[in-house]
Amino acid sequence: MTDSEVTSADSVGRPVLDRLRIGSAPDSWGVWFPDDPQQVPWRRFLDEVAEAGYEWIELGPYGYLPTDPARLTEEVNRRNLKVSAGTVFTALHRGPEVWDSTWAHVSQVAELTRAMGAHHLVVIPAFWRDDKSAAQLESSELTADQWGHLARGMNRLGREVRERFGLNIVVHPHADTHIDTEAHVVRFLDATDSDVVGLCLDTGHYAYCGGDNVKLIETYGERIGYLHLKQVDPEILADVVENEVPFGPAVKRGVMCEPPLGVPELPPVLEAAQGLGVDLFAIVEQDMYPCLPGRPLPIAQRTRRYLRGCGA
Repeated sequence: MTDSEVTSADSVGRPVLDRLRIGSAPDSWGVWFPDDPQQVPWRRFLDEVAEAGYEWIELGPYGYLPTDPARLTEEVNRRNLKVSAGTVFTALHRGPEVWDSTWAHVSQVAELTRAMGAHHLVVIPAFWRDDKSAAQLESSELTADQWGHLARGMNRLGREVRERFGLNIVVHPHADTHIDTEAHVVRFLDATDSDVVGLCLDTGHYAYCGGDNVKLIETYGERIGYLHLKQVDPEILADVVENEVPFGPAVKRGVMCEPPLGVPELPPVLEAAQGLGVDLFAIVEQDMYPCLPGRPLPIAQRTRRYLRGCGA
């Protein structure tokens, strides 16, 4: 075991997870779309995420928070918040013909992300089910040609984003996308350039799709550049898997739950991430779309206390 793999402890025996920068995101307030009447207003999100004790936030879907850098800077500064990343959605498996539209979207988000002083773009691959209706849009499995398009397109995206904006892309394995299970995540990592394509490991989504988070960190730790923290309710997940419930309806059933009520256990995951010996953002994301306006804040406060108790 190397020095970087040893996690120190504080005076009461808790591990000191000082390489992890804890934050939260609009997703934890039930925000999935730039504009939706079921979502809390952006000012309320900013007020409450600060009240819950978080310092770092993500931009969420582009257009939910103000897109004017000066205005957004003023809003986050007066709440003592900072931005860790922006988020983009891509369908690069569809081939070179989608590059121009993809780049138009990515450039817009990357420009705001850079202006806010962040250094990461979280890249979410396209859903093979519609995110609102849950209707199946395409096959859940990629062909060999589509895997090639995906890998080449993501390599190009990583290079272009770094060269033009100075940002690093971290690709987010996600339920109901083509990068979901351990086999698919490993295939993607092995097919892409480690110099320009990192991984955003979402603990909840990876567990939802049957993956072992600690194993992935220990095996592909050099690729992990960012974390999303969430848990899955194992009883609801078992029913979701058995009945092939799409992700959107599964979220409405409460498949994503607050820690420590679900899986994976977060302490081993956090300690494995600390053991990588690099600074990582660890952003809480509890999918709750849609949810009652008063529900997110108490959960966020309890989650922040729980993570402090874990040493983070």
